Amino acid sequence: VVAGACLTIEYVGSASAVARAWGDKVVRFISHIDGDMEDTSMQNMILKIIDPGYGINPMAFVVSAASVTLLLVGVHESKRVTNIFTVLKVSLVLLMSVASLSLINVDNLFPLLPAKFGVAGIFRGSTSAFFGYIGFDEICCMAGEAIEPSKNLPRAVIGSITLVTVLYSIAAIGLTGMVPYEDISVTSGFPDGFSYRGHDILAQVTAVGELISLPIVVMVTMMAQPRLQHAMALDGILPAIFSHVDESGNLWYGTFVAGMIMVTISTFVPFTYLNDIVSAGVLMAFSMSGASVVLLRHKSPPANPFLLEKLLSLFNVLSLSMSLLMNLEEVFGENITYLLSLINFLMLLTLAIRIGSECPKVRSNGRYFETPFVPYLPLLSQFLNWYLIGQLEMFSLVLLFGYVSTAALLDYVTPNFSRNKI
Repeated sequence: VVAGACLTIEYVGSASAVARAWGDKVVRFISHIDGDMEDTSMQNMILKIIDPGYGINPMAFVVSAASVTLLLVGVHESKRVTNIFTVLKVSLVLLMSVASLSLINVDNLFPLLPAKFGVAGIFRGSTSAFFGYIGFDEICCMAGEAIEPSKNLPRAVIGSITLVTVLYSIAAIGLTGMVPYEDISVTSGFPDGFSYRGHDILAQVTAVGELISLPIVVMVTMMAQPRLQHAMALDGILPAIFSHVDESGNLWYGTFVAGMIMVTISTFVPFTYLNDIVSAGVLMAFSMSGASVVLLRHKSPPANPFLLEKLLSLFNVLSLSMSLLMNLEEVFGENITYLLSLINFLMLLTLAIRIGSECPKVRSNGRYFETPFVPYLPLLSQFLNWYLIGQLEMFSLVLLFGYVSTAALLDYVTPNFSRNKI
């Protein structure tokens, strides 16, 4: 239930956030169009329609509603559109990367660690930036449409992570090298960056390219949510209607319900309220995935049932506590904070060693892809995920755990929808 709630934040929340960002970009694009007096009057009228105020974004409604409609038509039609826009989007990222690298000013890359942010700023930024890095796990949700998923899904996940990492890194270096970091626009980084360097044509091309290519991100992100609801309905966590497949093979009801929620959020909730909570939800879900890998590959010893579960639970709690502790240096003082962090770290190391040595491995039949260096690699992943979560503002942390607690409470008080409820 908690994992499903966190993944719902990822799919519905991130689709809402991208739709909202797209709507903001449309407003910004139109507001920067130059023209004569008559054109200005028309421009002002359009801006009143697409930016009425009160936190409402009609253009976010348009793009999110269009994405849901296309998904309701069916996966096969959506796949054709997705392939076309994916090529366009990758081409746009390559154009922005190459162009920004050609305009790079090495002085803008130094200092690599600005004093006003420090090391803590790197991790805080990593948590927020993680929002733009998610999506590769969605490939697993599309296993039902994959050919030989046991072989092709791991390759697709690894390949997508590699490609995204390379493109993301090149683009980040290009943008920060092209424009001083203090002058980078939060809502329109590359278009404003090219304008800053006097290349208005490139600015217009990239701005239009973003407006054309971003809508597909909304649709692709939402595509996984009905499949998540389908799996939860089969387990009895959600009503059976979410597992209903229509004559065309579409999860129509699940898509409609999730789509309406996404349309509502994107229309009325500003992007700034969505960014951190989406990243935190995904990081929490990934921590649970790491724990699942350990549980699949190891088991508790017969003489001590549930030892593995207890050690894993304690490992996750201590990982989060260490992250929060390192942010309380002003409260406890530098020396006490470092001492408590060291004790916490030694406890984590002890737990990892105990899991690896006291909990025997489960034999594999060799038919599936196996994660290497288990349990240590998944444990490291869990620690890093919790560490990044701990960098959030207190408001976002309270919102995250309040949401997860509410989901767990609702599951506890609502009736079982199936005998198979787990």
